[in-house]
Amino acid sequence: MNPGQFLRVLRARSRLAGAVVFVVVAAAFAASLMLPQKYSAETALVVDAKSSDPIAGGTMPSQLMASHIATQVDIIGSERVALRVVELAGLDRMPQFQAQWLAATGEGGGIGAWIASALRAAGLDGVLQLEEPRAAAPEEAGDIRGWIASVLRSGLEVKPARESNVIRIRYTASQPEFAAMVANTFAKAYMETALELKVEPARQYAQWFNERTQGLRDELEAAQKRLSDYQQKHGVVSADGRLDVETARLAELSTQLVQVQGQRADSRSRYSQAGSADSLPEVTQNPLIASLKAELARREGEREQILGRLGPNHPEVGKLAAVIDSLRQRVGAETQRIAASLGTSSRISAAREAEVASAVAAQKARVLQLKAHRDQIAVLQRDVESAQKAYEQVAARLTATSLESQSQQTNVAVLTPAAAPMWPAGPRLLIKLALALVVGVVLGAGSALLIELIDRRVRGEDDLAGLPGMPVLGSVPGSDRGGRRGGLTSRARVTSRTAGAY
Repeated sequence: MNPGQFLRVLRARSRLAGAVVFVVVAAAFAASLMLPQKYSAETALVVDAKSSDPIAGGTMPSQLMASHIATQVDIIGSERVALRVVELAGLDRMPQFQAQWLAATGEGGGIGAWIASALRAAGLDGVLQLEEPRAAAPEEAGDIRGWIASVLRSGLEVKPARESNVIRIRYTASQPEFAAMVANTFAKAYMETALELKVEPARQYAQWFNERTQGLRDELEAAQKRLSDYQQKHGVVSADGRLDVETARLAELSTQLVQVQGQRADSRSRYSQAGSADSLPEVTQNPLIASLKAELARREGEREQILGRLGPNHPEVGKLAAVIDSLRQRVGAETQRIAASLGTSSRISAAREAEVASAVAAQKARVLQLKAHRDQIAVLQRDVESAQKAYEQVAARLTATSLESQSQQTNVAVLTPAAAPMWPAGPRLLIKLALALVVGVVLGAGSALLIELIDRRVRGEDDLAGLPGMPVLGSVPGSDRGGRRGGLTSRARVTSRTAGAY
């Protein structure tokens, strides 16, 4: 079918198409009039996500801003916020919601409850004696709250601004005051829920940090007690200072030991030479022995002189011999005394060496013990420091989380509260009529084509051109539909395509 045929069909069946369009538009108009008017109230919230947290001190990165706003939009449209709206507004205690819930769930008599609610909505409940719907039982309160929350969410629209941190909450209802109240209550419920979502984890963390702080405090006290007990048991307060003193004492004793060992070696060497005592430095350098030897030499010289003059039997020679023997005995006695003193000095040096060596060994043991005490005290002090650090960190986190758990402020504020709208937002009559007109035109054209296919008529040469074996002999122009039937024949001009052939 070409466009010309289509137009001829529509022209021929214009009444049918017009009737269909009229019916569709009239039905849409009647439905629009029957539908209750809808009012939309809007609340604007501003999310201050760029300001720093007064407790934690951090700011949100700019790249997370969009996801944060999207999260807040999802929170506003969540069931938790809707349930909070039901609780704040007391919707579950309103008779109209209870009646609708009983009718929807079949708890209030099924169709009877639905008819009763419809009559109340029409204002006929005073004419007919209707039974009041029973109040929801406590065990059913949860169900009715959930049902009302789902109903509220169906009329809720949450839209974030494209280039700002403003979130718009729009609620549509049949009553303007109710729409404004629900929109504002959604804003309030969202702010309370956002605060709860922020505070609840902080409270849980604060409780956990409090328990952990008690354990860490006990660990710190135990570590401090171990350190104190160890210091009291071994009498060590500060091992480092005492260790320095004892180390210096050990170095001093070691120096003394080296000196004593040198003295003993020297004494031992001189004592080994005691067999030739005359060559000992102590003997040769002794003034008494030197004077005795000088006197001895002088007396021996005198004896030689007297012996040459008087002879060996002279009494003077005998006297000198006695003096010489006495001097020799004194020199020998003094030499033996010096040699004996060398032995005593060697023994004293050996004893002194043993004493100093014992003191060095004892000092070494004391220094090693102090080092062991220092190492153990260092370990215990590190335990105390670790426990102290862990306790301070957890205590700081406990303070921060405790403050955060007690916070009553959010970063959300109401920018523009919702007011009762003066004009309805729907139903939009013109838009619906325009859509109904489009649908009616499509249905009217379709109906005309369908009837044409069922009851096919010849409305032009094109309708016969496609038929095989049926050439078109001529055409009769159409006349005015208002003319008489005979006029069609009298005024018709027959044009024959085959007249010249006969």
